[in-house]
Amino acid sequence: MISPLNFLFKSSSNGHGDRPPRPSQNKPPVNSKLPLPETKDKKASVTDTSSKLESKIINTNMITTEQIKELRDQTGISIMQCKKALEEAGGDMEKAIVILRKKSGELSAKKADRKFNSGIIGSYVHANGSVASMVELNCESDFVANNDEFKALAKDIAMHVTATNPKFLSKNDISEADKKTAKEVFEADVKGKPEAIKEKILEGKLAAYFGEMVLLDQPFIKDQTVTIQGLVDRAVQKFGEKAAVGRFIRFKVMER
Repeated sequence: MISPLNFLFKSSSNGHGDRPPRPSQNKPPVNSKLPLPETKDKKASVTDTSSKLESKIINTNMITTEQIKELRDQTGISIMQCKKALEEAGGDMEKAIVILRKKSGELSAKKADRKFNSGIIGSYVHANGSVASMVELNCESDFVANNDEFKALAKDIAMHVTATNPKFLSKNDISEADKKTAKEVFEADVKGKPEAIKEKILEGKLAAYFGEMVLLDQPFIKDQTVTIQGLVDRAVQKFGEKAAVGRFIRFKVMER
C-alpha cells in the first residue's frame, strides 16, 4: 500500500506540481509575414501619375498673362476660363479656342430648358441711311440685358443682318414649300448622276443653299471662324444665362 505522503512527495518532486509546462521559448512571433514585393503595375501607375502631374505643372507654367489676354480679347470669355482652356491645350491658342467653343455649346445645351424673362433690342442703320435692322436678343434677367457687352452683341448681330440679309432665323423656320421649290431647282443639277450618290449631292446643295439664308448658321461678318449661333453660345458661357436671338427684321428704302 502506497502512503499518501509518498504520493505527495513524488508529485511535487518535478518542481511544477499540477501546473502545466511552460510554452516553448522558440515559438515564432505572430506577425512573422514578410512584405510582398511591389508589383510592376503599381510602379507603372505611380510613374504615370507622376508624369501627368509633372506635365500639368509644366503646361501651367507655360501659360503667360499675354496669352490669356489675347484669348480673352478674341473670345470675350472670362479670364479664368481662358486660363483653364490654355492649360488644357498646353498653351496652343487655336486648340484653346476650340475647347472654349465646345464648352460654350455644351453649356448652352444644358440651359435650353430655362425660360426667358428679359432681353434687349439691338439696332443698326447703315451709313447711307438706306438700310437698317433690328434684333431681339433674349436672356433670363434684366441684369444681363442691361450689360454693355450684351447690348453690344445685339448691335453686332443687327449689323450682320443689315449686311447679309438672311431670310430665316433657324433651320426650323424653313417652310416645306421653300424646301420643295429649292429641291426642284437643284434636281436639274444632279440629273444623270448615279443613283447611289445622287441623293447625297442633292442634300449637300440644299444644305449649302439654306445655310447661307439661315441667320444662326451664317459666319459672323467680323469673324468668319464663328457663326452667329457661336456668338450666342459665347454669351451663355460669359454671362451664365440662357440667351438666344428671338427675332429680327431688316428694312430697306423702297423695298417691300
